[in-house]
Amino acid sequence: MSELSLTRQYPSLPWIAPFAVFMILLAVGPSLPIPQPWESILRVGVLVAVMLTISKDVVLSLRVRHVVPSVLLGLAVCAMWVAPDQLFPGWREHWLFQNSITGTVKTSIAPSELADPLVVMLRVVRAALLVPILEELFWRGWLPRWIVNNDWQKVPLGTYNVMAFVVTAVLFASEHGPFWEVGLLCGFIYNWWMWKTKSLGDIVLVHAVTNAALSGFVMVTKQYAYWM
Repeated sequence: MSELSLTRQYPSLPWIAPFAVFMILLAVGPSLPIPQPWESILRVGVLVAVMLTISKDVVLSLRVRHVVPSVLLGLAVCAMWVAPDQLFPGWREHWLFQNSITGTVKTSIAPSELADPLVVMLRVVRAALLVPILEELFWRGWLPRWIVNNDWQKVPLGTYNVMAFVVTAVLFASEHGPFWEVGLLCGFIYNWWMWKTKSLGDIVLVHAVTNAALSGFVMVTKQYAYWM
């Protein structure tokens, strides 16, 4: 069955598939018997392949309407993300953030792998270019509309609904483990900007700027725990 036939039969697929593949790779990647940098190359290659096949039409339709405000908002979200730990040393060590449910603060890249420039570069590419697209297709493009109405294609992008607004923010926060509280704030901010702009392209840009700025912060400060 071709990609076109699949997307016609399952219209949610372009919006969900990249995120689903991303989560599967996060879960199984560390256990795969593939050394670096090949494991990182595989992750990026698979995600790019999914987005350029199954999700191609949706990805290519993204348009940014509010460049400057979206960039500034992305920088502000990055500052919010790192602020608690920088202003209050030991903040992340509290049991509210590290426990049996949220997990512990640890980087997804082994210290020995950080010496490989290609591994670091691919990690930045994944964070700043791929993750914003695949996550926003799911979190702001599909899920809130599906919560509003199972016939989600009838729901315009950026439609405000209290349950969808709160549920997507909470689930988005849960994805970020020990950083759940800043993840929750981030989810609310992204949801608000989606409602305000009605533009998925702008949310992708905000997310991309946030992740790019955070990657820069990580590389400058060597606080690799932000790379979960």
